Amino acid sequence: MAIEVLLMDQVEGLGIEGDIVKVADGYARNFLFPKGIASEVTEGKKRQIEKKRTERLAQLEKEKGAAEELAKKIEGIECTIAAKVGENGKMFGSVGIPQILEKVKEQGLEIDRTKVVLATPLHELGVFDVSIKLHAEVTGMLKVWIVEEK
Repeated sequence: MAIEVLLMDQVEGLGIEGDIVKVADGYARNFLFPKGIASEVTEGKKRQIEKKRTERLAQLEKEKGAAEELAKKIEGIECTIAAKVGENGKMFGSVGIPQILEKVKEQGLEIDRTKVVLATPLHELGVFDVSIKLHAEVTGMLKVWIVEEK
């Protein structure tokens, strides 16, 4: 059975402060209520949380603007990574997130490794688009060139 709860804090996947969401009865009773993350929906609680919600919305808007600026910078960057290649043209090893972040750092941008979306390491030479999730609504695309090491 689902019940409506008022979020007192941001919950990943549910919402931000002041949102009224429907959740499973057990989830609310066993997790959200004991941790103080949510409460039952009442008019008093709605008024109490409204100021916190407006501040949070303004903060999220500011973060989104900063993320959009960073996404523009990222899309202007091209990383070239040299990899060792065998006689048959096949790469030794692979290129992963640490190597990509190192090259981005050399170009003056600091990106958190948790923001880079790379399902599997890159195992071949070529050009790849690596997405970087900067914000819930903003994703930048980084062009990565993997070339043969001379």
